[in-house]
Amino acid sequence: MTDDFIDALKNFARSKTRTFLSLLGVIIGVASVIVITSLGRSSSRQIEETFGSSGLDIVSVSAGGFMRRNRDAVSLKLNETFREDLFNNVTNIKKIWYKNNASFTVTYGETSVTATAYGIEPGYLQMYGLKLDSGEYFSVTDEYAGSQKMIIGSEVAASLFPDGNAAGKNVLVVTGKTPFSFKVQGVLKEQTSGMENAATGIYIPRGFYSKKISPNPDADQVMIQATDPRYCTSMVEEVTAFTNEKSGTEGAVQIMSMQTMIEQMQQITGTLSVMLSAIAAISLLVGGIGIMNIMIVTVTERRQEIGIRKALGASPLAICRQFLIESASITLLGGISGVILGIIFSFAVEYVKAQPFAIQLSACFISFVFSVLVGIIFGLSPAIRASRLDPVEALAG
Repeated sequence: MTDDFIDALKNFARSKTRTFLSLLGVIIGVASVIVITSLGRSSSRQIEETFGSSGLDIVSVSAGGFMRRNRDAVSLKLNETFREDLFNNVTNIKKIWYKNNASFTVTYGETSVTATAYGIEPGYLQMYGLKLDSGEYFSVTDEYAGSQKMIIGSEVAASLFPDGNAAGKNVLVVTGKTPFSFKVQGVLKEQTSGMENAATGIYIPRGFYSKKISPNPDADQVMIQATDPRYCTSMVEEVTAFTNEKSGTEGAVQIMSMQTMIEQMQQITGTLSVMLSAIAAISLLVGGIGIMNIMIVTVTERRQEIGIRKALGASPLAICRQFLIESASITLLGGISGVILGIIFSFAVEYVKAQPFAIQLSACFISFVFSVLVGIIFGLSPAIRASRLDPVEALAG
């Protein structure tokens, strides 16, 4: 078999142009599959990096809103009874956080910033993985006392305090028509964290919100933390069923999960990659047809060689194996070249697009094995044809 492979390489060297054209379809097919799967995997990683790793274990429930599809849906009150019912009816809940929001105009000196302020419970920022650049988090005392303190995002801090040192400064806050004096307790680091846009956010103790801004204890948003991110998809289904039953209508609340959204986008990306890879694999089949055509021509050209080998005692099996190895060798070389070219091209494209480099080794292996199988399958017919040649007719040319 080794001798047959060496002879095949010698034959390739004698017909370089023909060999290259035979390889071309296989190389393009293998490289295309690798590039497509690589771009799909790279896009998935970019999605994960865009949303960040924090907040993937959170399911968000919002009451009402302009996105409600069912106008006849009954609104649910997100109060303490709702929190208790969630714990009792939905599985895999680690903790439930309540959150309110209001529009704040924050002024320091002659600079003002208008942004959404969120009334949050102690530990909310830590749960989301939001780290402080300076200052301190809210304490339980801040919550119960309704302290007039705030933690601001990096962009808000840069606008109000271009010289830095925001922590400890007092600012004037206007919400509605009511002015309040607040102390900046901390500044968040610039980071990405799921559905939480921390850079432009302003956070205050929910105790202050419920006492001074809106005496209503109901929350605008409920953040349900799962015991593990893998439970978020099933939790969305459970929460949907629970709220539909509780309200008696569908669409009473809006339910979102970053993990579920990422999984859906990755599923779409994966499906597209498979479809495009299947289309790219067609070029391998086209290349296989070209190889079969070349091998038929090769058998015709080497009839006398076949006749001599048979006259010297070569069996039909040996003749068949010789041409089958030659056919498989073409796709073997094409597969190796295609894998190398696909990796290089994938790196170049992802570098230009500033995407993370990602190669699926399984795609490289499968496309390579498939290319070799194409050579064997399409080379089988010419090999059998060569093995069945009559020695006398073959020697006669």
